[in-house]
Amino acid sequence: MAYIVNKNDRLTVYVEDLTHDGSGVAKVDGYPLFIPNALPGEEVEVQVTKPMKKYGLAKLIAVKKASPDRVEPPCHVFWDCGGCQLQHLSYEAQLVQKRKTVRDVMDRIGKLPHVPVHPVKGMENPWRYRNKSQIPFSEKNGETIAGFYKTRTHDIVDTDVCIIQSEEADELMSTLKHKLHELGIRAYDEINHRGMLRHLVIRKARATGELMVVLVTRTKKFPQKEAVIDVIKSVVPEVTSIMQNVNTQKTNVIFGEETILLHGKPFIVDTIGDIQFEISARSFYQINPEQTEVLYGQALEYAQLTGNETVIDAYCGIGTISLFLAKQAKEVYGVEIVPQAIEDAKRNAELNAIDNAYFEAGPAEVVIPKWYEEGKRFDVLMVDPPRKGCDEKLLETILEYKPRRIVYVSCNPATLARDLRILEEGGYRTQEVQPVEMFAQSSHVECVAWLEI
Repeated sequence: MAYIVNKNDRLTVYVEDLTHDGSGVAKVDGYPLFIPNALPGEEVEVQVTKPMKKYGLAKLIAVKKASPDRVEPPCHVFWDCGGCQLQHLSYEAQLVQKRKTVRDVMDRIGKLPHVPVHPVKGMENPWRYRNKSQIPFSEKNGETIAGFYKTRTHDIVDTDVCIIQSEEADELMSTLKHKLHELGIRAYDEINHRGMLRHLVIRKARATGELMVVLVTRTKKFPQKEAVIDVIKSVVPEVTSIMQNVNTQKTNVIFGEETILLHGKPFIVDTIGDIQFEISARSFYQINPEQTEVLYGQALEYAQLTGNETVIDAYCGIGTISLFLAKQAKEVYGVEIVPQAIEDAKRNAELNAIDNAYFEAGPAEVVIPKWYEEGKRFDVLMVDPPRKGCDEKLLETILEYKPRRIVYVSCNPATLARDLRILEEGGYRTQEVQPVEMFAQSSHVECVAWLEI
């Protein structure tokens, strides 16, 4: 098959835009080339690595004319690690680019050029914001390594520092990496399914300072367990919880089904606003606590609650948004497909003495019609789905029962735009979209959309 470009071609191109994953986009006679680490407005020399029918991939060889927004990444492994995509772009320009990303998909996918997309609500300090770190461990040339996966691979980029996670995570990652070898504990070999320590997961509560350390192991048997606990306590004496999660499967999924308490409590407590949450090893909890308050504040603003409304919170997780809503609504009904999350949500409601929030496990598209059949009626629907967007059957359910207002919280602008188009065709009107920064230095952006019937 003949392509406009061929493998190993060297070209000088002008970068027009960024993809959703932070790669530069240039065009050769209308044929798109995606170039990691290239920025809009730059003239760059590239080498084609993979020509395909509709687009090609290329690697950056040299920047001939740099963008005025290009900066030196402060992280020493940025060029190899896949955790961040935009450290080489100034933070102000990152926010501009993220708004543009949202605007583009609203126009192209959502066919919603009339809907306002506001400037991104950014961070004052876009570093050290992650309250959760998931660090893979392995071995290389007989040495224990730990860090983060190289882009589109399972090759670990070895490092002792990550400047978007907590200092405690850095210290634990570095110390354990060097101590495991001394203790005779082997890190996990993913290819041969050998070794013991697979991942180190660290969760820190911003408001309380409580810290949880989870050791994900290939076997339930844990040699030198007490010695490892002592190492962790020597690094962070104030550690609240040390857990072992057992994952015996040959898989790239981090957690297994069994979690064992090794030290302290089985959860940590954090607060968002004035609401407390108990967070266990596998709870879903937003990773940027400072911006979570901004995100939920925006969702509440769009919900326009007066105290008389009955609200559905679909994809409610451990009840984080539900409990915020319950403070200002008549009643809130949360639904989530993960039973453990619903148990956590009920416990968090009790913890905060909130008695007007009700939770049920199951698919939203099954549970919501059941609630209507039971005679319940809802004024506002809150949805916060995973990256794939709302389930098609849930969208059908929404359009059948038509709550008068929808607040849609999204971590993927493309699937948000797709779902808004479906809801628009069903009679809703999107009023506005507010992007919120949750993942600084990455190409991801969260959004809150407001719809009315």
